[in-house]
Amino acid sequence: MSDPMTFSTSIEEFQERIQTAYDQNQDDFATLYDDAIAHVVPCPEDKDSEVYYDWQGADIQRLCEFFGEWYDWKSGVKNGLDYIEKFSWINYLNDFGMTFVTSGPGYAMTADFTHLQGLQMDDPHSKDLIDAWIRELGSKRMDDYKVRDWENFNEFFVRELKDGRRPVADQDDDTVVVAPADCVINMIVDELGPDTQIPVKTVSMNVEKLLDHSEYAHKFIGGTAVSCILMPDSYHWYHAPVAGEVVAARDDIGGCYYGMRDFPGLLDKGNVGYGYDYSMFEDFRRGYVIIKTQYLDSAGGPDGEGYVGLVPVGLNSIASVNFLEKFRESGSGENPVMVEKGERIGNFKYGGSLNILLFEKGRFPALQLLQGQRIGVLEQRERSTKLFTRAFRTRSRRVRPFTS
Repeated sequence: MSDPMTFSTSIEEFQERIQTAYDQNQDDFATLYDDAIAHVVPCPEDKDSEVYYDWQGADIQRLCEFFGEWYDWKSGVKNGLDYIEKFSWINYLNDFGMTFVTSGPGYAMTADFTHLQGLQMDDPHSKDLIDAWIRELGSKRMDDYKVRDWENFNEFFVRELKDGRRPVADQDDDTVVVAPADCVINMIVDELGPDTQIPVKTVSMNVEKLLDHSEYAHKFIGGTAVSCILMPDSYHWYHAPVAGEVVAARDDIGGCYYGMRDFPGLLDKGNVGYGYDYSMFEDFRRGYVIIKTQYLDSAGGPDGEGYVGLVPVGLNSIASVNFLEKFRESGSGENPVMVEKGERIGNFKYGGSLNILLFEKGRFPALQLLQGQRIGVLEQRERSTKLFTRAFRTRSRRVRPFTS
């Protein structure tokens, strides 16, 4: 993988490049891969067969074959996620695996495969995959969306809602914060640190790094963060949580494609992401939108101005962070643009994704709902089994503690 900027155009070319990189030990590819495999932590035996994969002793031919199988998947919603989890066992609680996947030639390999999958999902032949997803989603869920003749799978993946399907709560009340996406929500940090990771319970987050050293990062020191994780079959646009002026925006912060130290731990709870260490998302591809908004007092009068941050993070597979042109051009405080609460900001192409909301100190102390508002869905057992693999607040069964 000597030239990470030159992408493969076919799976055969990709596999040949991996084999050559290994045979010639380009940029220590063979050394790093062999070290990763030598330190693989065994996949827990209680894992379902769909996500179980034993990387112990895997040679380069097996890695090439695995990518070939992954590239050829053509089934439903959960199958792609299964392959991501299978791949994640290389770096599961494995420092050598993390180094291989997130740096040097291993990073170039994942970037190349991600680009190849993007081409695959943009190809008209990917329309066959759309039919499989529509059948799995079912008519009830598909009724939320505008139906058209999508040209490829990625067009379908960012399908649009029918008008009126997600009414915005209290549109004219600037104190009310709304969900930015269809998502599973958790409070994750209740005291954001400045330029060092400050653990709170089991969670730490470096807000300076998360915002790529934005001039607005200091606004959130001591504040709170909320995670909004999108499920694979969810609506994949994200919207403004509050109204105001977008004073800064970026959708091009580079980072890792793969390399979550405990990816299964993110999923292995009914409340996806509960108790997870979100600090690693500072290293993934992401963007941010900083909104200057109005605070109100108890009488509805002005209580000064403040800031709310929205950080879309792309994880695994394509997972691109794409802003609408209006917000892509608002990257400077000298050229702020107005945004309405609930207004669309951008979308994620196929892959894992989440939004992190950032609030100033003392302004968002807890998640609070009013009577009659949606708090969840009574799921079909089949979907729960596929996407919410353990009961709410069940501890993920790890084979050993994290190491630094």
